[in-house]
Amino acid sequence: MTKKNFFNVCFLLLVVFLTLYSVFHGEDLGQICVYLREGDIRLWILGVITVIIFIECESVIIYYLLKTLGEKVKLTHCFLFSFAGFFFSLITPSATGGQPAQLYFMKKDKLSLTVSTLVLMVVTITYKFVLVVIGLFIFIVRPPKVMRYLAPAAGWCYLGIVLNVICVSAMLLLVFHPMLAENICVSCLDAACKMIGAFRKKSSFVKKKEIYLEKIHVSMEKYRQVAEYFATHRAVILNVFLITFIQRVLLFSVTYIVFISFELKSFDAFTVISLQGMISVAVDMLPLPGGLGISEKLFMDIFTDICGRKYTLPVMIVSRGLTYYTQLLISAVMTAFAYWSMVYKKERIDK
Repeated sequence: MTKKNFFNVCFLLLVVFLTLYSVFHGEDLGQICVYLREGDIRLWILGVITVIIFIECESVIIYYLLKTLGEKVKLTHCFLFSFAGFFFSLITPSATGGQPAQLYFMKKDKLSLTVSTLVLMVVTITYKFVLVVIGLFIFIVRPPKVMRYLAPAAGWCYLGIVLNVICVSAMLLLVFHPMLAENICVSCLDAACKMIGAFRKKSSFVKKKEIYLEKIHVSMEKYRQVAEYFATHRAVILNVFLITFIQRVLLFSVTYIVFISFELKSFDAFTVISLQGMISVAVDMLPLPGGLGISEKLFMDIFTDICGRKYTLPVMIVSRGLTYYTQLLISAVMTAFAYWSMVYKKERIDK
């Protein structure tokens, strides 16, 4: 285990411990268990299925984009790419580990690293853009019920929208301004050579600078072609946006499924799904793995008046248990399988 991975695991465990402590401190665990037994486990299973479909929606998007760009890829492998991406996103601050993990498996699958990088950037942009659209829609239309219960978290939601807009804008600039992307790569290479050269003047890395520059130029040419393709094929981007929107709503709807499981039927699906969506808007860009801690706090702040003191904590436990912890567990198992089938197994065959 690398130092970075060790730090991420320790940080995750610390955040999980602090979250559990803050949630259950001073609570009657026995009484909570009594309330949890009132939930319909069959609907919780439906929630698990919904979470899996949510993950696989990204697989469909990746497969669709790669096939559109002429890459030879299997849908089953795209499933594994998505599981790996979500697993590392859930355990790293601001989901920074997701894309590097996906690129690792894509490279092992002999896919173009340049094309894969651009595809994943489009996926991430769309994923965050959907949140921006949802957030702006709620704050512009201002549905009375939603705005009433959203009040305690409104500031966090505004911050989330601003951060997502900044992130999306920066990534769009990189995707559709290839020259800027190339300049950044060249600048990073120059900086690395200067730093390494200062300590090791005869470094092989520094000697191969021209070779690396040539590789950057070749890769950026491919990058430029793919970026031009996306810029001129708006229907493809629209399809990706629609699938991503459905994907996001599916995850938010898990909270409504949990509501129904506890027979909390006094609130409509739109209100519950919108409020859960706004929690995601608020926490998406915060430097916490899976929005741990802040997601639970905002859930309690927003939904206490809806669920009542009796059911708020049980609903939150099941909802977060499905959308985060169950997703984490399933993704971990499938990521291990991805490594075994796409890396370990192939390396043994090659030997």
